[in-house]
Amino acid sequence: MNPPFLQTILIIIQIIVSFGVYNVWIIRKNKPSRYRGGSHSKTLQEEFQAYGLSDNLRNLVGFLKLSFASLLLLGIWIPNLTKISALGIAILMIGAISMHAKISDPLSKSIPALSMLVMTLFIILFA
Repeated sequence: MNPPFLQTILIIIQIIVSFGVYNVWIIRKNKPSRYRGGSHSKTLQEEFQAYGLSDNLRNLVGFLKLSFASLLLLGIWIPNLTKISALGIAILMIGAISMHAKISDPLSKSIPALSMLVMTLFIILFA
């Protein structure tokens, strides 16, 4: 069992990661962001096109990210869900970082994915 302060930090990180995923895939999916891959991508659809990925793959990635984010939130009350959902998000963040690298995006565009990766690795290590 983790000390209370560590448990609190883990819960805060679970909320940050989950709401970060919701923000990108629900609230801002059709809005421009300086972190979108490619030089002219304004939406998630355009970003996935810049990576050379299909709409079906975009839909699958979105489903997986939203599912893992929801399970990560549920992990606050059902701790057995926490590590597996954090691992799922971590794997998807590695994929996101590799897509930025594939199209030679500047490192600055990978900052959100790198941040999410670090947070999910923290969860995996300490949950």
